[in-house]
Amino acid sequence: MFERDRKNSLPMYKDKPFSYPASGRNAPWFKRKRVLAGIGLSFLAVFYWLGIFSTEQKTPSMKPTVSSSKSWFTPTKGKVDWAQRQERVKEAFQQTWTAYEKHAWGYDEFHPVSQTGRQMVPNGMGWIIVDALDTIMLMNLTKELTHAREWISTTLTYDQDHDVNTFETTIRMLGGLLSAHYLSSAFPTLAPVSDKFGDDLYLERATDLADRLLAAYESPSGVPYASVNLHTHKGIPSHDDGGASSTAEATSLQLEMKYLAKLTGETHYWETAEKVMKVVDDNGMKDGLLPIFIYADQGNFRGNNIRLGSRGDSYYEYLIKQYLQTTMQEPVYNDMWEQAMDGIKKHLITYSSPSNLTVLGERPNGLDSPISPKMDHLVCFMPGTIALGATQGKTLAEAKKLPSWGARQEADMELARQLTKTCWGMYKVTATKLAPEIAHLHLHQPPVMMEDQILQSPDVLSDEVNAEWHKDYEIKGADAHNLQRPETIETLFYMYRITGDEMYREWGWQMFEAFVRHTTVKDGADGYSSIDNVEQIPTHSRDNMESFWLVSTESWSD
Repeated sequence: MFERDRKNSLPMYKDKPFSYPASGRNAPWFKRKRVLAGIGLSFLAVFYWLGIFSTEQKTPSMKPTVSSSKSWFTPTKGKVDWAQRQERVKEAFQQTWTAYEKHAWGYDEFHPVSQTGRQMVPNGMGWIIVDALDTIMLMNLTKELTHAREWISTTLTYDQDHDVNTFETTIRMLGGLLSAHYLSSAFPTLAPVSDKFGDDLYLERATDLADRLLAAYESPSGVPYASVNLHTHKGIPSHDDGGASSTAEATSLQLEMKYLAKLTGETHYWETAEKVMKVVDDNGMKDGLLPIFIYADQGNFRGNNIRLGSRGDSYYEYLIKQYLQTTMQEPVYNDMWEQAMDGIKKHLITYSSPSNLTVLGERPNGLDSPISPKMDHLVCFMPGTIALGATQGKTLAEAKKLPSWGARQEADMELARQLTKTCWGMYKVTATKLAPEIAHLHLHQPPVMMEDQILQSPDVLSDEVNAEWHKDYEIKGADAHNLQRPETIETLFYMYRITGDEMYREWGWQMFEAFVRHTTVKDGADGYSSIDNVEQIPTHSRDNMESFWLVSTESWSD
């Protein structure tokens, strides 16, 4: 429980000190700088946005892309042409999209090497098409958007007699549709399309999908089941983990449902999703740190595995984003975020040896057990989220002028910087300069915890092949694959936009170049694929393009 008055429950919709109007094209709920952080920003999209809003260029370039991928590897000396780099990222997206259209249009999965597709359910979910809508709009790709809208209107149906993952379907499909609705409403000049399908196409599909997903929440506790049948409207407990749902998955549905409540004026979306947060909070977990499984039928946690990697990650991310999403009108979520941050600093932050890199570890057997130096790539969302929480969505320069700025915020920004460096090191340390799925770091013995002492790491990770900091990382064979995950580039996006430090932009570009070098299929003509081992050159393709590769491209070019 919090060290605060517990007489009042979490503020449900009916108790809020303000009300939200029904949907209106001219009355967007979120401030424009915040909405994408909550619902639709991932990988090539983030790269793309690393080139927008630079000092050289204020709007997306609309020049045709004519260069080949062989010309992408440019020296970084002197003034950087970020507009040109932005075009390279856009070209990578268009290469991938064209290959997908040619070989697997309408399929949920794309296998670029074998040039095939596969459906996740019998008639398809729109997994790739819907997930990429926001990137298409941000890149102003009218032709691609026209094709996507036609497919969504004429082919996509969510009346599927099949079980789907509640979380993945919410964040990718529902979130993708809502992001598209927001962008088309708030920024109508981005990829403007005039067709017969109407302004509410995305919202209509989103509402239909959400109504089906609500069945997952019909558990005794209100915590959603891991899966749901979209046709029968029946929630399905997990087939593994003793039937428990993933904590992260159960608590990372709120942004989408709350936004839909605003758009439709239907409060039950909000109330249903927010009840989950109350059930979680009422468990009163120590120092705001939650085990990674929760029973939907009971509403209590299973086991005591504490981590911010898989199955734990986005619970923490959605705390601060719910607070910002509602324009800071729900301080309970900021309280929960700060309590969790204190717990993270106390129990999970330690340092590597010999270089004292900041490590966000795990407590697989509970907070009283030894710390594990395992860092999933998934954990690398956290540095950017810490910076977002410290500045409350403002730039660092703006936040420092506020009366609320103080020692806590300064410390959080420094922690964000140090963790970003560690995540960047996961890329920089490998032969391909691409991060593995999981890295382990060597710790001091006994481990030095941040709560006891803050250690200093090198300001710069040296480029030398035998640099000492390389010794801090260990990459095990089973963890060496790269799945095109977006967490680190999203953090770089936040860190650049918040601090204005060009270093983060440059890191993002180096990351993009590494993907181009080592994950292209037929020099990019057939797209890009995840790879088996980041330590082997030439790389071996896994023949699979994750949908978030297309979504995340936009971040690379900010």
